[in-house]
Amino acid sequence: MGELINASRKAVRAAIEAQDVAAIQKIALDQLKGGANYIDVNAGIFVGKEPEYLKWLVEIVQEATGAPCCIDSPDPKAIEKALSVHKGVAMINSISLEKERYNALLPLIAGTEHKVVALCMSDEGMPETTDARLTIADKLINGLVQNSIPLDNIFVDPLVQPVATKDAFGVEFLEAVEKIMTTYQGVHTMCGLSNISYGLPIRKLLNQSFAVMAIARGLDGLIINPLDRQMMANIIAAETIAGRDSYCANYLGAFRSGKLE
Repeated sequence: MGELINASRKAVRAAIEAQDVAAIQKIALDQLKGGANYIDVNAGIFVGKEPEYLKWLVEIVQEATGAPCCIDSPDPKAIEKALSVHKGVAMINSISLEKERYNALLPLIAGTEHKVVALCMSDEGMPETTDARLTIADKLINGLVQNSIPLDNIFVDPLVQPVATKDAFGVEFLEAVEKIMTTYQGVHTMCGLSNISYGLPIRKLLNQSFAVMAIARGLDGLIINPLDRQMMANIIAAETIAGRDSYCANYLGAFRSGKLE
């Protein structure tokens, strides 16, 4: 999932405020060419204007790319507005076990074909251990399935926390991914992995290493910058080694197109 159309980035914020269609569409197209399957759209910093801006982003991104969007907002009204113009199956980022958020977002996705990121967070806060993540994941998965959301449409995000704050956070996340993927056959796992390196130098190195380790444990979705060629090459190589690349076709195709550098 391409993460770059996020209003927290200064250039994107300026483009949204100026309604600069060309600038936003270029970012979307570059990410699609870089290998993104979904284009994340986020206008969360615009309090009061988010629904309209998010709707506009969906319209112009799909106009340029034809790709599905990941509608990224905690505000159900903004998500509903964006879904009203989205063509095809979208991904919603995200629902959690926080009661207010859960109750507001569930009606928007129940019984639909839309995919959803199920974030392992509850009213009790952020889970720190594998078991705490599994407890939340179990409740989220069961609740979503009971509301006619297929397992294949659920992407559990076990929640990455900075390893700089506690050295076990990386291992606890990786173990959670593996247990979710083996316990709940048919679901997917997803994460925004850059939190792992927060506060540390040479963050790209940690992010890339973490991505490879997570893929080895079963992770099959990442919210990343697809213009990071080294990251994308590492992902392609990791998926090949993990047995997700029949006859190494993706790896060989990437080599021929000059993506493995």
